[in-house]
Amino acid sequence: MGPAELMQAAAMARRFYLEGKSKIQIADEFGVSRFKVARVLETALERDLVRIEIRVPAELDAERSDALRARYGLRHAVVVESPVDAADAVPGATADDAAADPENLGEVAADLLGELVTEGDVLGLAWGRSTIHMAAALRQLPPCTVVQLTGVYDAGTADRGSVEAVRRAAEVAGGEAHPIYAPMLLPDPATATALRSQTGIARAFEYFDKVTVAAVSIGSWEPGISTVHDMLSDSERAHYSSLGVAAEMSAHLFDAEGRRIGRDLGERCITVEADRLRRIPEVVAIAGGQRKSEAIAAVLRSGLVTSLVTDTAAADHLLHETGPGPRPALDRADPDGP
Repeated sequence: MGPAELMQAAAMARRFYLEGKSKIQIADEFGVSRFKVARVLETALERDLVRIEIRVPAELDAERSDALRARYGLRHAVVVESPVDAADAVPGATADDAAADPENLGEVAADLLGELVTEGDVLGLAWGRSTIHMAAALRQLPPCTVVQLTGVYDAGTADRGSVEAVRRAAEVAGGEAHPIYAPMLLPDPATATALRSQTGIARAFEYFDKVTVAAVSIGSWEPGISTVHDMLSDSERAHYSSLGVAAEMSAHLFDAEGRRIGRDLGERCITVEADRLRRIPEVVAIAGGQRKSEAIAAVLRSGLVTSLVTDTAAADHLLHETGPGPRPALDRADPDGP
């Protein structure tokens, strides 16, 4: 390109990229066709006269996020950089040790909820370390009601767990809180049924069909990574393991292909039913780490989750795994649609 062509290309690029003018407006100004403008702009990119840079915060991975969203048909996917992606971030730490950071995931999920929740919504929170960290990180929410979707891991720690998370979210939103003061897992179905009929718990259950946005955690079937696994006896764990359990979410068990198994366990649990969870317009799962990657894939295949907050360690596995694809598109109303 000669000097005249360079100056014209620079001027057109400035009008188009910086001033927001259309190609037709630029064509009228310079007395050329809009096709000529299009060719000049294309040439400006090819000759490196114009450089387009897309910037997101350093801790977020835009490329993986978009690929993950497309791969699993998600409404939203946000991938956070795993701490060990920076070499020697933690002396002596392995990729598995440092990849999962529920506090970091919770902070990003808190920002995402701030975008997704609108005034008058009903926000549901299930038990999970990531959801607890998310609630602690909340800085703003539109006025909404907050309801607990599962019982607690240990009733003795309710103030430091999901009950406190519900209270915290409701405080930020300036709305009502409906916590559940009961364990997630009971010894038998009769005890669970009796608890569900108690006034406070029954009132929370009445809101389940009104939930518009939910935040849940995912656990893999391993000690310390699955709440349900840790609450069961050795014989019970062996039984569900024999059924092929690969993941747990809100006390629901899934095999590697995303099919629900061990449904009898639900009769002993204080939790939102899977069918009700499926009817919630927006279900955000928060889970990361290489050790959880297969469990995350299994839950995504179930079709119960619409959005995901995860990290690069899990995302890399999810993008390269060769198992069955996700279920068909969710039959849920698009909150941005008609």
